[in-house]
Amino acid sequence: MIVLGLTGSIGMGKSTAAGALRRLGVPLYDADAEIHKMMGPGGSAVAMVEAAFPGVRDEDGGINRRKLGARVIGNPEELRRLEAILHPRVRAVERRWVARHRARGVKLAVLDIPLLFETDRIDRVDGVIVVSAPLRLQRERVMRRPGMTAERFAAILDSQLPDRKKRHRADFIVSTALSRAAAARQLAAIVRRVRQGEWRRSLRLRRLRGRAACAK
Repeated sequence: MIVLGLTGSIGMGKSTAAGALRRLGVPLYDADAEIHKMMGPGGSAVAMVEAAFPGVRDEDGGINRRKLGARVIGNPEELRRLEAILHPRVRAVERRWVARHRARGVKLAVLDIPLLFETDRIDRVDGVIVVSAPLRLQRERVMRRPGMTAERFAAILDSQLPDRKKRHRADFIVSTALSRAAAARQLAAIVRRVRQGEWRRSLRLRRLRGRAACAK
């Protein structure tokens, strides 16, 4: 089974890309949705997050993500504390998900991981799809979100690998600058190439070229 990672900075259109992949019949693991579940009412991480960050629990029993974000965004030490709680749990669920689909004989699956590069998850995937858009469009999208401020947006960007570096490390780049239909067509072409085996051949060629360059 080929496992691709889907990632992109905030406001780049990753959720739209994930929806398009699902419509193409590609199984997709959503790491952010799993975190929402873990921190929702009755979630497995609620008690530990509340213990580490007192006062972020809602009346319904779940974690208030806005309050939690105010504590960790722009504060690397606090963010690392949160990641130490959440990431091992998310990875455990992810491993079971991958194993289950591999056992079913699935040929292609996608892991939707917003911080794929930032959390060193590259070893979990065979290749990476990065969704990207111009900074102006990214800013417009993000600033429309409830409670978003210019300062918070800047802090989030500071915590993420810059888009240009993500694109440089990508196997596939999907532009979401034009329309959802255009992005969906790009994703359909990627899925077709991978399912037909064309991408594996090109990947081997890239590796050979890289080895040759290192030998010079």
